[in-house]
Amino acid sequence: MREAAQKLMNRSASATVQQALDSLRGHPAMRQAAPAQAPMRDINPPPARSAAEAAAQAAPEATAKTAAEAATPNPATHPAEYAQDMLNRMGIQIDLQANLGRAMDASAFMQPTPAAPLPEGAQFIKGSYTNHAGTRNYKLYIPASYHGQAMPLLVMLHGCTQNPDDFAVGTQMNALAEEKECFVVYPEQTPNANQQRCWNWFNAIDQQHGQGEPSIIAGIARQIIDEYPVNERQVYVAGLSAGGAMAVIVGTLYPELFAAVGVHSGLPFASAQDLPSALSAMKRGVKSPHKAGNGAQPIIVFHGDSDTTVHPRNGEQVIEQRLHSQHGKPSVQSGSVPNGHRYTQTTHTKADGTPLGEHWVVHGAGHAWFGGNASGTYTDAKGPDASREMLRFFRTVS
Repeated sequence: MREAAQKLMNRSASATVQQALDSLRGHPAMRQAAPAQAPMRDINPPPARSAAEAAAQAAPEATAKTAAEAATPNPATHPAEYAQDMLNRMGIQIDLQANLGRAMDASAFMQPTPAAPLPEGAQFIKGSYTNHAGTRNYKLYIPASYHGQAMPLLVMLHGCTQNPDDFAVGTQMNALAEEKECFVVYPEQTPNANQQRCWNWFNAIDQQHGQGEPSIIAGIARQIIDEYPVNERQVYVAGLSAGGAMAVIVGTLYPELFAAVGVHSGLPFASAQDLPSALSAMKRGVKSPHKAGNGAQPIIVFHGDSDTTVHPRNGEQVIEQRLHSQHGKPSVQSGSVPNGHRYTQTTHTKADGTPLGEHWVVHGAGHAWFGGNASGTYTDAKGPDASREMLRFFRTVS
């Protein structure tokens, strides 16, 4: 029992680190120290020393090195402390230990999220897709209302530590698909690609057309289109956190495939290329976000203004980055959910009045899917209903 409890504590600590760092769960740099660089060779080497002199000088150096190594936490046994040490060395002031109380419930590791019962005639089936970049499984929801007619397709990208079943339960998107008559596919990240099942939005290879995970996600969408009568003018991609950041990337790289994008608590396109820049973007946003897309692909963004995992500035920058070529005056309205959160909704429209972008800032809300079901992880039932609003927006702009 003691050994099992220790393993559980380690996994819980790792999950805590990644809730604070979200999309960096399982990044290789978190799992192992960087390899030592080869020493530089002096063009004019000093004269050779005697063995006694060399040993005398090496002794204090070896002692100092041993002390430094001892002071560095072991990432395998103390992941939270190791991540904190890395942040401190980079001068990034994030207190991970202060966030231990926000860790996922330990019972989530013992019991999988229960699957929601399916309506009679509905299916939630497994599938797989492979290309040169790798293989990913997925789950496809086919509503009971499907009788061979063409329907929209929504690609849903889960956050770190989540899986298709968990994400479907938490967002309640399958129930809405039943109501709105659409297919929903949930690609699944593998622990081999990222130990904490995060989509690798911060890797350069995963920010290129025809490469990496974006090509796999686009391939999954095309596979569903080939196998079912999908309305190809109504194919969308949305995601949470690391999945939200990847949804931005996929939508930007494949505008011919995806008609609109939904981003929940995500980050701008190409906002990081390595660990330090990812941590910086998550903490404060991007200093100078790249322009991305042609400004014509509609996008809806949700972000809590009390999000301490991914700074709300990132939500603003996703909108700014995508709508860089639009100069119309947006409309702003405020609202509130009964016994829930207040929010500010900013709507950007084309010259003809067609909605092009919506930015929802939810006041007092943190890093969780708004309007979600508490049976899933990372949800906030106080609303607004992000799933319903996304589907409404997608139908409006199609």
